[in-house]
Amino acid sequence: MEKHKIKVDSLNLFYGDNQALHDIKLNINEHSIAALIGPSGCGKSTFLRTLNRMNDLIDNVRITGNIWVDGQNVYGSETDVVSLRKRVGMVFQRPNPFPMSIYDNIAYGPRIHGIKKKAVLDELVERSLVQAALWEEVKDRQHKSALGLSGGQQQRLCIARLLAVEPDVLLMDEPTSALDPISTLKVEELTQQLKERYTIIIVTHNMQQAARISDYTSFFLNGYLVESDKTDKIFTTPSDQRTEDYITGRFG
Repeated sequence: MEKHKIKVDSLNLFYGDNQALHDIKLNINEHSIAALIGPSGCGKSTFLRTLNRMNDLIDNVRITGNIWVDGQNVYGSETDVVSLRKRVGMVFQRPNPFPMSIYDNIAYGPRIHGIKKKAVLDELVERSLVQAALWEEVKDRQHKSALGLSGGQQQRLCIARLLAVEPDVLLMDEPTSALDPISTLKVEELTQQLKERYTIIIVTHNMQQAARISDYTSFFLNGYLVESDKTDKIFTTPSDQRTEDYITGRFG
């Protein structure tokens, strides 16, 4: 029996008077990869940011409706936003390593959360780099600047940095759009391994990528969720003509 990790009900989001998301209802299963597809400006990334309240950082945003992660109301008055963002972490479109060593990039989050012992940090750093498929490439230069890594390595470092604080959910906002094809493949392979431990939600403009790596796909258009289903169904027999038009390249 598949368990819902995230439940979204009647979600609306407004930037001032402009409504960017309309009545979104969506369940996301645990240990799955859910792809969000749709043309630019359709609400995919805005929706992704509602899941860990990143939109709170934008002025004049108003949200109605409910989101639950493991039964906890994300927008409930008792929710600790710092704790939420530890559990529901985000990888951005462009790699953003801190201007410090590879080791210190990974240890940064655990240190903030109170872990100081070197032996514990050493283990966390190694485990996170192993999980991010980066350990073999950087184990002999952990104390050199992370800015010396290639773009693809930097993105995997950012994933490792996220894993070090032991989240439950990984949000990925077009994580391979700035990468070359080989680096993209490595990140895609990594997501397949990570879904055994985490729930992953990925925004992508790459139809082939969504078809390759995701278990479920949701199609957004003009701030509405047009349909959501198993990926093979969305890409072979979608229920809505607009989905078929987008996937086949008739618009978007």
